[in-house]
Amino acid sequence: MPEHSKTVEPATNIAVVHIIDDDEQLRLSLLELFEAVGMPAEAFVDTTDFNHRGDPQAVCCLLLDVKLPGVSGIEFQRKLSEAGFDVPIVFMTGDGDVTTSVSAMKAGAIDFLLKPFQADDRLSAVNTAIEEGKKKREIASRRRHVRECAASLTPRERQVMKLVTDGFMNKQVAYELGISEITVKLHRGSAMRKMQARSLSDLVRKSELLQ
Repeated sequence: MPEHSKTVEPATNIAVVHIIDDDEQLRLSLLELFEAVGMPAEAFVDTTDFNHRGDPQAVCCLLLDVKLPGVSGIEFQRKLSEAGFDVPIVFMTGDGDVTTSVSAMKAGAIDFLLKPFQADDRLSAVNTAIEEGKKKREIASRRRHVRECAASLTPRERQVMKLVTDGFMNKQVAYELGISEITVKLHRGSAMRKMQARSLSDLVRKSELLQ
């Protein structure tokens, strides 16, 4: 039975479950499971295979074997993180290694499944990872937008926004910066418009995304 995958193009617009495991039977079983429930999925033999054919930006959930030939699953998790890819990962392993599972979870893994596992366990873990991934992508999208807005601020507007969002009153900001209160209000209003902030609390939330 040839290994297959159900893909949708373009990959960057459709979230896909990616499976990395050197066990062919398991890969085929998972592909069939996800196809049966209508989830686009792709399978890879190891991390090198994924690097050649996969797209981290399209991953909605990565089912990753801990003990892979070459680069291990744990090491691959670290490499993805260092490359700036915040991928929701569900680890799979045939060994009940508590130390490894704790390390993986601390590094951001969504779940840690012990083989053999039931179909419901797989789907539950993947659905949880997908939801977590959606939240992360939404936050990342908001952060990109806020950074684009902040790039248009003048140095003085940045100073005023920083002090205002830190809780300083206009008169206190004026004193700290050695400018008039009227000038502070002008810079504050301009910063609010550029940041597309509807209120002070909205500006505070957006400034937190810049941290």
